[in-house]
Amino acid sequence: MMSSSSASSGIKNMCVVGAGQMGIGIGLVAARVAKLNVQFIDSSPAQLEKGLAFLDKLLIKDVTKGRCTEDERSDVKSRISSVSSISEMTNADFVVEAVSENAELKRKIFAELSEKLSPEAILATNTSSISITKIASAAKRPENVIGMHFMNPVPVMKLVEIIPGLQTSKETLDITLELAKRMGKVTTMSQDVPGFIANRLLMPYINEAVIALQEGIASKEDIDTTMKLGTNNPMGPLTLADFIGLDTCLAIMKVLHTELGDSKYRPAVLLQKYVDAGWLGVKSGKGIYDYSSK
Repeated sequence: MMSSSSASSGIKNMCVVGAGQMGIGIGLVAARVAKLNVQFIDSSPAQLEKGLAFLDKLLIKDVTKGRCTEDERSDVKSRISSVSSISEMTNADFVVEAVSENAELKRKIFAELSEKLSPEAILATNTSSISITKIASAAKRPENVIGMHFMNPVPVMKLVEIIPGLQTSKETLDITLELAKRMGKVTTMSQDVPGFIANRLLMPYINEAVIALQEGIASKEDIDTTMKLGTNNPMGPLTLADFIGLDTCLAIMKVLHTELGDSKYRPAVLLQKYVDAGWLGVKSGKGIYDYSSK
């Protein structure tokens, strides 16, 4: 029987579905650290162009700061390609889906991937809250499906949460753990429960900070400063929410509230209002704070 290390080393080609900030970060680390060939898939040509430009910007920044050479930058770029649909993708040994937190969209993607890929291919989802078991049930081979929750920004953050679904095989789990190690990541493992470890703890904290702002307990600056300097966090919860994306925070809180049924997970009314207004945080130029002049 092939060891997980041997099987993982046999993975040469990764496909990343979704060329947003998370997908681009995952693909960059896979190409640069694990030396994989990476193909991005995104149905939006504009998003593909934007994402690949961001990837190149990150590489140029690393060259400027002496973290890699120009030859290494060229080497990484030579391993990267992109297409606009699953039907156009070339064969992949390992796929990471990194689209928005929408269970039905993810299930649709996994059903399509199952039809396209070889029986041995592993399908990982970067979901931060949705049931792996539910996503896996849409795939032809659910035993090959697993959760692989990277942290943002992926090139900087060392952690990956690994979440086996009810159907996930031991071989899939072992290969995924080994691949994460090849990508230079530290792994933790969670049961397949809403929010897993990180967001089960983080999102209620952020949501409570928004409620404190909503109720006028303190200004946004004072809430963030209190938690930064009073609890030794690198940034306050409201700033962190803006960096994550308020739409993402809201989507995760809705999953926690719906799946767990406890009122303590009810999303803050103000959080919903920000999202309704299109104020999503850093990515939209305005969220709880205003980034339009930056």
